[in-house]
Amino acid sequence: MSYNKIKVEPFLDGGALRVVLNAPKANILDAEMMGEINQLLDDLPDRQELKLLCFTGEGKHFSFGASVPEHVKERAPEMLGAFHGMFLRLIELGVPTAAAVKGRCLGGGMELACFCNWVVASPDAVFAQPEIQLAVLPPVASLILPFKAGQASADTINLSGRDVAAPEALDMRLVDEIADDPMAAVEAWAGAHLAKKSAAALRWACRASRWHFNKVVREELENVERLYLEELMETHDANEGLGAFLEKREPEWQHR
Repeated sequence: MSYNKIKVEPFLDGGALRVVLNAPKANILDAEMMGEINQLLDDLPDRQELKLLCFTGEGKHFSFGASVPEHVKERAPEMLGAFHGMFLRLIELGVPTAAAVKGRCLGGGMELACFCNWVVASPDAVFAQPEIQLAVLPPVASLILPFKAGQASADTINLSGRDVAAPEALDMRLVDEIADDPMAAVEAWAGAHLAKKSAAALRWACRASRWHFNKVVREELENVERLYLEELMETHDANEGLGAFLEKREPEWQHR
């Protein structure tokens, strides 16, 4: 299948796939890109030899996150359905995942990267969940960051929206390794630790290792999504924050 906004490249003698977010410089996870990722994931169950999926970004950055215009109230249900569908598909697929991160890794891009089993970042990588600055929230990060980084770090990231540079991300355990060439480091790690393993065993081990993590995402993501759509998006400030961003002006909060 041909794609417009992702590239799919085999490595590890065909036992792994590199999924490149291919819309530089920002590599925005818009409806078209998410649709292509979901189509790829739907097509992968027949790849019985697959041992690893590695997400990375074309150019200098991993991703600036999901499309802000698609976050507005009228479009948010469709956007969240497609975005959250990626994570549910990854859970069902069971294939180990990695992220090779360079530059900015923001919002939905950070959620995708941090969902992966292994995260390798370049020294200049920067992570952030800036949704709170627009008076919205990151549903996936709200569930997974306590697992990845602990509740205190998750609160810091989700409530402040501040940048987290690669060294701090390593200390928080958001990142497993810092390397000048993250993709090369992932390939080396996969060659050393996955190449001689059974792909079937890896899938079952990945499911078992993430049993509680996956259970929480499957069972609670719908509830957090409902909070987002039915409560948060009914507030003045959520709509004001998104509108102000799109109109390139300062928001006027009413705190309601």
